[in-house]
Amino acid sequence: MITASAQTRIFNFSSGPAVLPESVLEQIQDEIVCLPGVGSSILEISHRGSAFKPILEDARHRYRSVLKVPDDYEILFLQGGAILQNAMIPANLITSPHGTADYLVTGAWSKKSSQDVRFYGNLNVAWDGGSHNFDRLPQTGEIGLTPNAAYLHYTSNETIHGVQFASPPDSGDAPLVADMSSDILSRPVDVSRHGLIYACAQKNAGVAGLTVVVIRRDLLERSAGRLPTYMDYSKHAEAESMANTPPTFAIYVSGLISRWIEDEIGGLEKMDRINHDKAATLYKLIDSSDGFYCGHARPEVRSMMNVVFRTPSEELDKRFADEANDAGMSTLKGHRSLGGLRASIYNAMPVAGVEALAQFMNEFARKNG
Repeated sequence: MITASAQTRIFNFSSGPAVLPESVLEQIQDEIVCLPGVGSSILEISHRGSAFKPILEDARHRYRSVLKVPDDYEILFLQGGAILQNAMIPANLITSPHGTADYLVTGAWSKKSSQDVRFYGNLNVAWDGGSHNFDRLPQTGEIGLTPNAAYLHYTSNETIHGVQFASPPDSGDAPLVADMSSDILSRPVDVSRHGLIYACAQKNAGVAGLTVVVIRRDLLERSAGRLPTYMDYSKHAEAESMANTPPTFAIYVSGLISRWIEDEIGGLEKMDRINHDKAATLYKLIDSSDGFYCGHARPEVRSMMNVVFRTPSEELDKRFADEANDAGMSTLKGHRSLGGLRASIYNAMPVAGVEALAQFMNEFARKNG
């Protein structure tokens, strides 16, 4: 069992900002005072200077390479998180106040994403899992698409309820828009099936402060001068993500993360296998606990990123989180809206961390079952 101390890194199961690869942290530590060949810290250099341009280009190139982004897509490095994207997406893609956007509401985050559509057009909730407490995803034939919809939006992984799409939903003729904030770079993605993908970086792709948008170039034409500069995707594309001062440090870290996935892990196919094996370890234990542990999501839609479960009582849930923290495993308390427990096992969570948690879960069930 791992015991936390001031000198020992704990196993951080936070849902975000989340754990980073140790090798990336070590490189940041080595370079934080002075970037090699630059003479200044990444925290100090100008975004317009010659030192930052290669960092920006490398991050964009590596992101395109690891995710296999086709040539007819732009990669934008923005700020504002998913909250800003909730407004930017309908503002750019709905071209008439009479237009309609379809949304799949599969959890708390997709529900939140849908709420700003009303400022730019009409919202059609094409499927809502609220009546099932968001423990499942839509099945074939359950999605009610709007003819000529501006787009269909879905959230590929819901961190609070622990449900995840195994493959993208069918959007018909409408562009498919995906919030991949919590599972981007965790597995291969068919980018060509999407019109737009966006992701906050602080779970799998870097640190807080950066939002990556991958958008098909033909969709940039929809904004066409209708919007203020920062709200307009086409303006960001024209300015190569420097319409304002970009989050320089976060972009630097994102490039290091993409390099780690490519060079140390071996690409997204291997990353996917590692993530599946980590999740399977915990789900197998939950399923074999004779009911002591109960998962929230139905087995066929369980998240590989966020394992959401509970013990027989709220009192035991609290004891579990407290004792796990004392044992060097932090942030296992579930989201306040759902309760229970949650282990976020993003890319950088080492196998050793999952094994330590599984051992703790076995011991906790034996002592309290």
